[in-house]
Formats: sequence, structure tokens, C-alpha cells
Amino acid sequence: MKQLQIILIAVILTFSVSAKEYHVAKTGNDKNPGTAESPFLKIQKAANAAYPGDVIIIHEGVYRERITPPRGGKSDLKRIVYKAAEGEKVEIKGSEIINNWVKFSGTVWKATVPNLLFGDYNPYKDLINGDWFNNLGRIHHTGEVYLNGKSFWEMALLEKVLKPESAKNNWDPKGSTYTWFCESDDINTYIYANFHEINPNKELVEINVRNSCFYPEQTNINYITIRGFHLSQAATQWAPPTAEQIGLIGTNWSKGWIIENNIIRNSKCSGITLGKHGDEFDNTSEDSAEGYVETINRALVRGWSKANIGSHIIRNNTISDCEQTGICGSMGGVFSTIENNNIYNIWTKRQFTGAEMGGIKIHASIDMIIKNNRLENCGRGLWLDWMAQGTRVTGNLLYNNTTDDIFVEVNHGPFLIENNILLSELSIRDWSEGGAFVHNIIAGNIELRPQSRETPFQLPHSTKVGGLKTTKCGDNRYFNNIFVGGVEENQRSKSGLGIYENAELPMYVDGNIYLNGSTKFINETNLFELDYNPNIQIQEKEDEIYLSMTFDKSIFKMKNKTITSALLGKAQIPNLPFENPDGSPFTIDKDYLGNIRNKKNPTAGPFEKPGKGEVILKVWEKE
Repeated sequence: MKQLQIILIAVILTFSVSAKEYHVAKTGNDKNPGTAESPFLKIQKAANAAYPGDVIIIHEGVYRERITPPRGGKSDLKRIVYKAAEGEKVEIKGSEIINNWVKFSGTVWKATVPNLLFGDYNPYKDLINGDWFNNLGRIHHTGEVYLNGKSFWEMALLEKVLKPESAKNNWDPKGSTYTWFCESDDINTYIYANFHEINPNKELVEINVRNSCFYPEQTNINYITIRGFHLSQAATQWAPPTAEQIGLIGTNWSKGWIIENNIIRNSKCSGITLGKHGDEFDNTSEDSAEGYVETINRALVRGWSKANIGSHIIRNNTISDCEQTGICGSMGGVFSTIENNNIYNIWTKRQFTGAEMGGIKIHASIDMIIKNNRLENCGRGLWLDWMAQGTRVTGNLLYNNTTDDIFVEVNHGPFLIENNILLSELSIRDWSEGGAFVHNIIAGNIELRPQSRETPFQLPHSTKVGGLKTTKCGDNRYFNNIFVGGVEENQRSKSGLGIYENAELPMYVDGNIYLNGSTKFINETNLFELDYNPNIQIQEKEDEIYLSMTFDKSIFKMKNKTITSALLGKAQIPNLPFENPDGSPFTIDKDYLGNIRNKKNPTAGPFEKPGKGEVILKVWEKE
């Protein structure tokens, strides 16, 4: 035993001696040694110098560069850490300042930008494109114009800049009249922008120059930590699941990253990407089911496994103002955890659209945990597409999402959605089967739609494909939920579980509460119906979110079962049990707030014994 202790101490001492600490500051010089007393000037200089176990500390200031780490760490205990100095604001921007504006016509100004500024990548020549991208009949550049940190609306014609019109169905009618247009030749890029009454040379005006802020050029750059930064203004390209996905921050087909405590905003397309590698087949899928299966096969050849890819931690970030996704990933996010993130204002301009959009959009969320996130005003909140197997979605707050809160598309299960608050008009878009929906508040409609595409399921806790099946819908478990009702039925959906009467596969339903006209499942026997409106309201107070809701005392009289792996059984198509990623069984013994549930008779909905009458509960707090 003593020998083992001595060996461990020796290993620790060796590590501590070999590990280095590099400093970067705006007062530094890249000829310096990178110490606290003589720091580097550029973050990339420190990245080039760092080896596994090293820590890079960046001091206050604005750094306009793209960091491309040439190497990563060796393990979770020997990673390369990039962190902002304690208590200091460190900004990393993909933009440059433009202050040579001249009057063009009326309130429109013109800037002439030498193409040399852009190097080998000009966002004002590069058009957004890719599989499943819909340009809505016009071109869009990856570039952008910002006035004091707020982005303008790109126009396809100069005339629309000279005579701007407020965008229809837009959350910011006045903001949408701040417009820009660009054109380029071999020497210069010309940008026209309508600043209204503002003189742009007296304000902070920036344009996208780089396609990312932090992204490795090579794959398999593992075990990197990015902590405490403000990252913004990158000319990111569309990120489909059939191509390399470059975000404002991206992991590029690697393992073991930690991205935490950052503020990420103003990405042209995506904020954080956990996506696939790039190859010669990028954006060649066309219509997709067959093409995407081939994408999976190529990924397996490129080392797609738990040993090599995924297992990232994305936590405590604030992500906003991205026009495609806050967080996305095709296959590269397997076995990862996404938790405590504040994601809002995603796809708000709506100048273009397509698939692959939402607050969080994941292909192959195998054994992923998505918990305690706030997703608000994201168009679509959470989209789990293909191979959501072993996925657990728990304790999330979703509201004010105009498309839907949760979309589960062509998955065969098992996946678990429990202890969530879903308050948008369409709470669940269910194009899958084999899911368990447990202890949620479901305030909006549910849509059910079978799919004829053959889509994969995996071997247990693995990336290896076990088979292909179409999606018939059903084989779901709805236990101990509260359906609020009150949303008018339309052609596609309705509140409650009545829509599942047409599901082809069997349903397992018990212990649900139906309020305010929501429709019960026809064969459910243990249920509670009450015709009252619980009057759910969301109250936002700085970094805290409160939910107010009226609980009628009679709803607590029903008897409910504790939800366990054994009770949920197996998802039919893959023939796999609902269980933890390590194969152990689980018991849902805590509520949304972390309170212990009554083992003999847990309360329906996400809150254990929340009280009677009008109750106000703190449901989210920024870390």
C-alpha cells in the first residue's frame, strides 16, 4: 500500500513540475516568454506553446483572432485549459472595427474595405449554403455588420438599404430597418449600411472577418477547456449534419472538451458546434435518408466511438443571437452533457430558414444528458434528430418558442424526457417512438406523425448501428404528467394524449392529470380530469425565472407510481431497456427542483408537493 502511495505522489509531483502556466495580455509581446510578468500578446501564441497539462490565462481586453489549437490534452486530468483571468472581462471576437465610413445617400453610409483584411476568407463573398438550407429566394453572406454590438439585417438589393422596410412577423420591427448590402471586386469589398440618425464613425461599428473564434483545423484535438470568455461576431457557415460543422466555438470531431461559463453571441449561424468531421462528401446528401446513413458509415470509419469522440461537457454558458442554432452537433456530441445553459434569441431575424435550427439541435444524442437548460425564444427549443438512444432530457425550462419546445424526429428509443416545463403552443412534436415522458408540465399541443424513412438504431450504449426501421409512432410511456390544455385544436395537433389513439404501436399511459379541456388517452384508467385553468405565468427577474401556477387541492388525491427502469420496460424496435449509460437501472426519485419524491405516491408533474392554491416557484437561475 505504501509503495502505491509513493508512486501516486511521484506521478502528481511530476505532473505539477512539468505543467506550465502561460499568460496573455494586451500589454504583452509574442517575443516574451509568456509569464505573468512578461505575457504573450496573442492567444494563438500561447496555444502554439501549450502542451497537455498546461494552463493559458488570458487577461482583460478584446482579442480579435481565431484560435486554432494545434494540440489538445491527453486525458481528463491532463488537459489544456484556456481561461479568462479571475474577475477580468476577456472578449474574443471574429470581427474587426470599421471606421472609414463616408456618406453615400441620405442615412446610408459606405465603407471601402481592402480584401487584404480578410486574407483567404472573405465573408462578403462567401454565401451561406449547405444541405437543408433554405435561402427563401435570395442570397445571404456569412458576413455581418454590427452597431454597438447589435447586428444589422442584410439586404439582397442596395435599394432595400436606401429604402428600408420593417420586416414582417419580426420580433424587432425597428431594428430590422437597420440594413446593409455588400458587393466586391478583386481589390475591395464595399459595404453599404443604413445607420439612420447615427454617425458610424463616432460609434463602434464592426464587421465579421473570421469564420470562427475558437476551432481546431485538425480533428481529434482532445481534452480542451474553454472557460470564462465573451465570444462573439463570427462569420459561421450553415451547419448541416452531412458536413463539417464550424461554430463560433467548435470541437471538430474530438473528445473530452469542457466549454463552461462563457457568453456566446452573434454567430451568423451556430454558437457551439459538436459536429462531425469534414470530407469530400460534405453537402452531397440531397435527399437525405440514404445519404445520411452513408454519412454514419463514413463516421464509423473515422473512429466514431466512445473511445474517440464526444463525452464533452457544455455548461453554464449564455448563448444568444445566433441565426441557426445555439448548440448543434451531428454525431460528435455522443455521450456528452449539456447543462445549465441559458439559450435565447435563436433564429429571430428569420431572413433564412431550413432544417437544423433550434436552441439545441443534435443528431445522434446517444447516451447524452441534457439538463437544467433554459430555452426561450429559440424558434424551436430542443431538436433530437436520429439516434436519440439512451438520451435523458431532464429539468429543462422551455417557453416562448414559436415552432415547438421539443422535437423528437425518427428515433426508436429508448429516450427519457422527465421533469421538464414545456410552455409553448406546441410542446412536443413527436415523429418518433420508444420514448418515456414522465413528470412533465405539458402546456401546449402534441403533434404525432409517422415517418416512412428507414432510420437507424444502435447497439446498447454504442455508436454501432443495430438496424434500420421506419417510424410507426407509439411505444411511448406517458406517466405522471400534467397536461394544461387551453390551446385550440388545429389540423395537426391537440392538447393531451387523445392524438395517440391512432398510434400504430402500443402506448403505456398512467397517472396523468388533464386540465382545462386537454384530452385523455382512451385506455387510461388511473387519471385525473379537472376543468380549471391553472393560469401558468412566467416571471423574469434579472437572472432568475419564476413560475406561478394554481394547484387545485383535489389533484393531490390521485395515486401514482414511482417511475423506474423496470416500470418503463424496453423500447420495442431496438429491444433495449430504459437505463443509465453504464447499464444500471434508474429510479426517478427527485423532482425538477431536486426535492426527494414520495416513494409510495409521487406527485404528478415536475414538482413534488408544490403547495395548494397559487404557488410561485423559482424554476431557473443563472449560475
